[in-house]
Amino acid sequence: MVMGLSYQSNRAGALAGVFVLLFPVFLPGLFSPFGHASPSTFSEWNTPKPRHLRLLKSALQRQSSKPDQSDLWAPLADEGWRPCVDSSKASSLPEKSEGYIQVFLDGGLNQQRMGICDAVAVAKILNATLVIPHLEVNPVWKDSSSFVDIFDVDHFINVLKDDISIVKELPAEFSWSTREYYATAIRATRVKTAPVHASANWYLDNVLPVLQSYGIAAIAPFSHRLAFENLPDEIQRLRCKVNFQALTFVPHIQELGEALINRLRYPLNKKESVGGNYLSLTTDANEQRPLKFVVLHLRFDKDMAAHSACDFGGGKAEKLALAKYRQVLWQGRVLNSQFTDEELRSQGRCPLTPEEIGLLMAALGFDNNTRLYLASHKVYGGEARISTLRSLFPLMEDKKSLTSGSELAQIKGKASLLAAVDYYVSMYSDIFISASPGNMHNAMVGHRTYENLKTIRPNMALLGQLFMNKSIIWSDFHQATVEGHKNRQGQIRLRKPKQSIYTYPAPDCVCHA
Repeated sequence: MVMGLSYQSNRAGALAGVFVLLFPVFLPGLFSPFGHASPSTFSEWNTPKPRHLRLLKSALQRQSSKPDQSDLWAPLADEGWRPCVDSSKASSLPEKSEGYIQVFLDGGLNQQRMGICDAVAVAKILNATLVIPHLEVNPVWKDSSSFVDIFDVDHFINVLKDDISIVKELPAEFSWSTREYYATAIRATRVKTAPVHASANWYLDNVLPVLQSYGIAAIAPFSHRLAFENLPDEIQRLRCKVNFQALTFVPHIQELGEALINRLRYPLNKKESVGGNYLSLTTDANEQRPLKFVVLHLRFDKDMAAHSACDFGGGKAEKLALAKYRQVLWQGRVLNSQFTDEELRSQGRCPLTPEEIGLLMAALGFDNNTRLYLASHKVYGGEARISTLRSLFPLMEDKKSLTSGSELAQIKGKASLLAAVDYYVSMYSDIFISASPGNMHNAMVGHRTYENLKTIRPNMALLGQLFMNKSIIWSDFHQATVEGHKNRQGQIRLRKPKQSIYTYPAPDCVCHA
């Protein structure tokens, strides 16, 4: 701040700044490159204007005090909880394997990750040998990445060598057991009746006989096919050992993730666009003070928007387009479509828009100097939808802005690898926040709880009610938001019946010292 300026000139400057920042929000087409979405290229919606203009204007003029900032970035207090996975446990492998277990996993990266953990647990329950899981091609993202493309398979096998036997491929005598084999006819070795959240006894009664008869059993579908209740502590902790210790990304994903983290912490190492190469300035990173950064996971793709059945301000064209999309994908069978937008918002069932998550972060104390990494695959509405968030946080970065063309080429078009990079950066951020519940949100909440890292969980019901109040002023919104998120920043929450161990690892895998 320049000293000696008068109150009036300060105020005039602030208003001018607000006008400059809001101008591209109202007219994004004038400022967006041709590659970004605009009404002419994205005809199913009208360019959304800010829906909370009164709050947005106040947020753009906000000034965070140093004490607020200090509390905001402070690490979580140590509550005395520690991981209770025993890595030094003596070998407990059975003398003889009952046979080979194959699983075929669908979904995105984080759903497949949970399936891998469950597959290890089932192999342990059955005293079977696990074949490295097969990852199905995602019908939405069209990604054919395999387990070995994403995860360090040798590390995976080594960490679990005292728990179960794992093979990368089936021996020659079982080479016929492939996905194509099971797709062409009914096969005796395929188990396709596993119920959601099946018990350990179900596997002993239904899969073990197949193993004993044929030496192999292929379970598909397998996602969410193991219960979270009534399992031995040994099995529960093994699931956590897989998730938090055995599943690490391949070296080139870790290296790219480290590079992004370094560029976020040391922003002077900024890229110069010379032939698409990422060039670092000569400043030595070791001479700089590392900066803190927050990761925002913004899941606001077309699937999410349509399935929520909420109104996002895109007008009649958007409503009709999303209703048609719901009909095509789910034949209109979407529970939320039975409720009004007001009912859904008051229940916290609408994902936060980029504008709304930006206002939440501003109310919590993040200012316009915050280094923000945006972890997202594709935002419904493109740059026009993100412009309000960018106006609040001009230092916002993402994979594209922080990488060179050659670095990005390694993962471009591979949704699972892109998600893996986001996962890695998210795990090493100072703060993580997600705009809506989902697999990435759940995975991060669980993993960061395990490591005692600050993770802000938006109070969706509270925010839905606050945003419906069109007359609310900034001071009231700020106070209600801060109060409503005091105990939603990563503090230990004990898992309740039927909740996922991967989202709530305590008390099964995180023990009180």
